[in-house]
Order: sequence, then C-alpha cells, then structure tokens
Amino acid sequence: MKPGTRAGQADAPEATPSHRAEASDQLYERLSAYAGRPAATAGTGRDPVNAPMIRHWCEAMGDTSPAYRGPDAVAPPTMLQAWTMRGLSPDPEPDDGTGRSAAYDELLGLLDGTGYTSVVATDCEQEYLRPLRPGDLITFDAVIESVSRRKTTKLGAGYFVTTRMDVRADGELAGTHRFRILKYRPAQRTPVQRRAAEPAGEPPLRPRPVINRDNAGFWDGVAEHRLLIQRCTRCATLRFPWLPGCNACAGQEWDTVEASGEGTVFSHVVMHHPSFPAFDPSGEGGPYAVALVELAEGVRIVGNVTGVPYDKVRVGLPVRLEFLRTDPDLELPVFWASEGG
Repeated sequence: MKPGTRAGQADAPEATPSHRAEASDQLYERLSAYAGRPAATAGTGRDPVNAPMIRHWCEAMGDTSPAYRGPDAVAPPTMLQAWTMRGLSPDPEPDDGTGRSAAYDELLGLLDGTGYTSVVATDCEQEYLRPLRPGDLITFDAVIESVSRRKTTKLGAGYFVTTRMDVRADGELAGTHRFRILKYRPAQRTPVQRRAAEPAGEPPLRPRPVINRDNAGFWDGVAEHRLLIQRCTRCATLRFPWLPGCNACAGQEWDTVEASGEGTVFSHVVMHHPSFPAFDPSGEGGPYAVALVELAEGVRIVGNVTGVPYDKVRVGLPVRLEFLRTDPDLELPVFWASEGG
C-alpha cells in the first residue's frame, strides 16, 4: 500500500502439449477482450462513513491514533474498501447498490466454463488521495484492468484477473483499490509426484513464512532467539507486526526493542480441520491452539501455545516465549504455558 501517492471448451484431456498451448492462447484472446470493461458501475456504500465503524475497526486492529477520534476524526486510510462492502448477507435485489457488472460475471463464467473454477485472492494495492470523514457518502466504479496470460503456479495453472476500483466521497475521488485474484484449475498430482512430495518416513514440513524487506529484521532476530519489536524513533510507539511506517505518527524511522518474553493469551482459536501433522508435536495433526498473545510490552502476536492441551488454553493464561525448531530449516516463536498458570 502507498499512502498519499498516486495494484468455451475445456482443454481435452487427450490433447497434446502443443494443442493445449494453442487452446490456451485462444482462451487468452477471449479473456483479454474484457480488459477495460466495467467490473462495477454506480456502486453506493451501504452506509456513510461513520464513527462507530471507525471505532470498531480501530479496536480490532489495536490502532490508538488520536487522528481517528474526536470531532475532527478521519477514517483510517486502510478502511477504503470497507465502505464499499455489502456485508455477509447482502440484499439480493438488483438495485441493492453493489454495482457489479454483467461483463465481470461473464468473464468469471467463461473461466468457470473452461475448467478454471478455483479462486484465490493474491494481493491488493491501495492509493489514498484524500482522507475520509464521518458523513462522507461513498460511491464507486470498478474496471477490469487486466487479465494475464495463462500462468503455472503451485496451486495449478490459471489466469490472474486484476480489477481497479475508484472510490469517491461526495463525488470527489478519494482513493483507488486494485485487487487481483487467480482463477485456476487445481493441479492434479500423479501418485509418483505425491510420493516425491511426501517421502515415506520423513515428517511433513510446516509452510515457510514469507520474508521480505519489511520483516527480514524480525526473522533475523528469531534466528538469534530474540523477539524484536519495532519502535518509532519519532514518537516511541511500539508496533507489531513489522510495518514500514508508524501507524501513530506516520514516521518512517525506527529501531527495535527486545521483548521480555512474558505475555498473556488475549484470545485464541482451536484448529480442528483440516488435520495437518506438521502442526502437532505428536504427528497426529491436531486439534491445536493458536493464540493472540499480548506481550508485556503491549503489542500482540499470533503463535501456537505449547505445554498444555489445546482445551486448557484460556483468555488471560500466562505464557512465556520459547523458540520451537520444527525442522532443520525453520525455527518459530511459540508460547509455553503450564496447567497451573
């Protein structure tokens, strides 16, 4: 995100690789014709920008910035899309204000009809042009910005579809929201490939964390058995997870402090499905507890709770930082608790 600155017919199973490529190219020509067509028109926000939603958002995110409170409050910029969403049970009437276009439905229907039936959101990018304030009336339009050529991913082969939404407040452009999905055909692994991916006698591996320039310092600390918290050098606000800028004063400079390791369970969930042995020390795959831990320093971090059965984890349970080596190439911060704690 960049605040204040301008994201047929199914291929026949017996087709040869060259025939499949040709069919894929023909499908791309059909898909690319949708670029530039509207994805949503004349959409309206269900509610004006309002203080209760701002308050709930800030409480959920742990954002205590004074900019979002009081008579001169503005909405957090990252709420841009929230004002355009219709809720879990949107009004099914055609004039419900969603603005979704027939062209977008046709594009997704074409992909579904040719076997690309699965979907996963891949990324989004927002640009903020002016702050939103309580009382602003939200309208929006969206365009199908691009459709990629057929790409092969670990999930399967498919097409990336990018839409761009222009969000207006009382008719004035307030920001843009680019959203990208992958419509794909799930990869079908052969028995040989499955055996190669899961060698007999070797334990399953946990997914690897995504390490980038914004959080590399955190993982460097983990490698040294230190849990590092960012601290803004302008206002001294601590923040976690790691971010490129301060969410309290927007300062760009920061240093780190090392967490003491003491904390309490702020909330938690118990994972029952799907069963995945890599997440359970016994190799049985769960259930297991995942907690949002409030550290003594005041920030919160998500991690596994160890030392007690999953059904003994409770809000307020004292925990202490440990580092768990899950396999030769991965070590993670976890939180140990005792049943008497």
